[in-house]
Amino acid sequence: MLIVPEAEIAGLLTPEDAFAAIEACFAAMARDEAYNFPVVREALGEGRQYGFKSGLDRAGGVMGVKSGGYFPGNAARGMINHQSVVLLFDPESGRPTALVGGNLLTALRTAAASAISIDRLARKDARVLGIVGAGHQSQFQLRAAARVRDFEKVIAWNYHPDMLPKLGVVAEELGLPFEPVQLDGMRAADVIVTITSAPAASLMDAHVSPGTHLACMGTDTKGKQEVEPALLARARLFTDEVAQSVTIGEAQHAIAAGLIRAEDITPLGAVIAGLAEGRRSDDQITLFDGTGVGLQDLAVAQAAAERARARGVAVEIAI
Repeated sequence: MLIVPEAEIAGLLTPEDAFAAIEACFAAMARDEAYNFPVVREALGEGRQYGFKSGLDRAGGVMGVKSGGYFPGNAARGMINHQSVVLLFDPESGRPTALVGGNLLTALRTAAASAISIDRLARKDARVLGIVGAGHQSQFQLRAAARVRDFEKVIAWNYHPDMLPKLGVVAEELGLPFEPVQLDGMRAADVIVTITSAPAASLMDAHVSPGTHLACMGTDTKGKQEVEPALLARARLFTDEVAQSVTIGEAQHAIAAGLIRAEDITPLGAVIAGLAEGRRSDDQITLFDGTGVGLQDLAVAQAAAERARARGVAVEIAI
């Protein structure tokens, strides 16, 4: 079995690699060539989350599980809040094949998923990018979004405004003007990425203009929420996996309020595979509920493991 240390991931997988892997993963899901197993996700108290996401991708020839979660006290320990590892198995024999550090992979695959949704669903003339949230993941989201649209400006809001300058530095590196705004300022955005870990909605229906595309990437557990349910009722809805969207994703709240049904949500993979429509008009609001599925983790971990083996940077052990 290969051991691929976290420290090696940055040299093995680029954001472009992650984009390609996640896009193929979503398409395989839509063609019923890959499926996720039930998620185990638990709140541990004090904002801590821990769980397991797993699945089988027959098209990609990979099976496995990601174990990890969110630990908000880690900043004081000099660590990032998200901690995880991915264990891969041969789907034919069940033999463990690789143990791969999952922290950077999680950031890359989450950013890739939102960028794919922007690429497939946002208006082609989108010029203003809005970001709600300024934590570690927001920088990956900004970089990924800038690769799929020619944005001319970035606006951002965060519950703790003192965190916004770090996001501004990334915008400056990308050559994009950056402006902190209040939430009602998000009406100027053509694309909005929400990436928070909040238990209550911050972005309201009134904060979003017609024609906007939203990538809601922070809600992946029961009780978490980033946007007002009325916004989902107004939008054309897409997700990585419908079953997760209605139970642990942003759609859980709109479902509970009776504003939408599971049948109203389209898998993004179906759009990629040519099995469903995407945006239907320039004034339509589109919303991607990115819950983060196990197959995403397996796809990027498999790619990293293959590169690690080829470059001789993994440790191989017998078990």
